[in-house]
Amino acid sequence: MTSTARRMVGATACVVALAFAPPVQAQGNSGGKGHKSSPPSSSALPIPAAASGSGASPLSWLDDASLLPPGSTSLTVSAARWSGTDLAETDFPVLNAAVGLTPRVQIGVSVPRVIGSGDGGGPTGGFGTSYLSGKIALLSGSSGVKVAVSPMIEILGEGAVQALPAGESRMQFGLPVSLEVSQGAARVFASTGFFSRGAWFAGGGVGVQATPRVGISTSFTRSWASADPSGVTRDRRELSGGVAYSATARLAVYGSLGHTIATTDENGAGATVAAGVTFLLAPATGHR
Repeated sequence: MTSTARRMVGATACVVALAFAPPVQAQGNSGGKGHKSSPPSSSALPIPAAASGSGASPLSWLDDASLLPPGSTSLTVSAARWSGTDLAETDFPVLNAAVGLTPRVQIGVSVPRVIGSGDGGGPTGGFGTSYLSGKIALLSGSSGVKVAVSPMIEILGEGAVQALPAGESRMQFGLPVSLEVSQGAARVFASTGFFSRGAWFAGGGVGVQATPRVGISTSFTRSWASADPSGVTRDRRELSGGVAYSATARLAVYGSLGHTIATTDENGAGATVAAGVTFLLAPATGHR
């Protein structure tokens, strides 16, 4: 591994160390009426919004630094089920789409639909927190080290809006920076950054191409912010693992399982199971 790659791996380790920093103790009561748990969609933190086909974590801002070839389009349709101490939430469908514009630029969108409970005490139904994003390659070459920045607009879902201070916009700006280091069939990836309302995030993971058709990955993520109007300090951590199977050059299926660590019920503690299918549309001269 080159000295540049070693420095990038060191930077990845720093990001993961930040994610594992001691948590801030949460205060206050659960936001769910009559429930101890609060579903992820009710938090204004960056939340599980979409299961990414490129990583195990179902967090839309945790990504590697690779881009789609120009003219290529990917579409992912998935479902996710979160289960807390005494509450559950289902997101379906979760739609993710991305288009490669140039060798260094792509754009994407992530839109989940939250299935409401209907009794007023569970998740608020409707569109969940959605993202409109770009992705710009800052470093990409034969060394195996890639760096990308992904400016994005976050549109908070109906449940998350209820946690905002009066008068604050549901539309926020986010700036993730992603790193990827590839070595043979393995790669290390990490992301960190912030959202304009004062929320921060960090995370990283490892992926391995076990066979020409099967890839496995694991990741850890953390998002946190200062206390909200109800007095709850937001801090959520999740460990995830997943597997993807390429049925054809243009079709892949995947599944992932995640569970929070050192997270309170007020911040969406629980397990998340996700599964989906990804379609790739590429020009006749494009690469897989």
